[in-house]
Amino acid sequence: MTNLGDLEVFARVIAAGSMSTAARDLGLSPAVVSKRIKRLEDRLGTRLLQRTTRQISLTEAGQGFHERVLAVLAGLEEAEAYASGRSSEVAGTLKISAPTSFGRLHIAPNLKPFMEAHPDLTIHLVLSDEFTDIVGGGFDLAIRIAELTDSTLVARRLAPVRRILCASPDYIAAHGTPQSIDDLKHHRCLPAHNYDAWKLEGPQGSLSIRPDGMLITNSSEVIREAVIAGLGIALRSTWDIGPELKSGKLVQVLPAYEGSRSVSLSAVYPSRQFLPAKVRLFIDYLAELYGPEPYWER
Repeated sequence: MTNLGDLEVFARVIAAGSMSTAARDLGLSPAVVSKRIKRLEDRLGTRLLQRTTRQISLTEAGQGFHERVLAVLAGLEEAEAYASGRSSEVAGTLKISAPTSFGRLHIAPNLKPFMEAHPDLTIHLVLSDEFTDIVGGGFDLAIRIAELTDSTLVARRLAPVRRILCASPDYIAAHGTPQSIDDLKHHRCLPAHNYDAWKLEGPQGSLSIRPDGMLITNSSEVIREAVIAGLGIALRSTWDIGPELKSGKLVQVLPAYEGSRSVSLSAVYPSRQFLPAKVRLFIDYLAELYGPEPYWER
């Protein structure tokens, strides 16, 4: 039978991204960590990692093995919490991936009550506008705003996401108000940084348009600032521009059309039979915080 400690070393190496960093985290020498990974590979009869002088990566066999190792370790953690009767007392590190703007506006300001309730838990929050490899990056969960299609992950819906077409009053004063979807062809539009089509729902049902943009950026926050500054029309989530709508800095245009309702705010995590208590508690906290009628819509 494989040594359980070797599995923990393997999982830590993947989470850390290097053997030297994992060794430092574990209080071991890099030589010992390398030896234990080799012992694991020898026992399994297959290579789990591709090694170069600068980085490591999982082989195809290593990828599948890593997913199952995480499930085993998570199950042990959950079993220990259950047996000790401490299912609401959690410790260690909770590694979370979230979109940049949403994390800054709606996760970071709300961490204090959760962290005060669980003082032995460390939060590692990574913000990025790109979809993160949850398993490969060693994340416990990711917060995503999207139409979810990855069947290898488990998702829990946290809140609906409403997206509207909007512009600043200055832009409308200078360029007029579009009266129809076709009018957008004659307006300055600010598509998302990844140039995804605008998927809308309107009186005639669903439609998809790909507006031309005059601003190229890899930042969703830059698009937000650009629409507030009056550079054009954008499709933005109400969680992102709620205060600006209330203050009048932005106004909704073409109110008969909104973003696809299949987009939602979800917590996504690797498929596991036993969900670690720290993950379950944080997801429950966010679900109660946001809910079916999130506070930014009130």
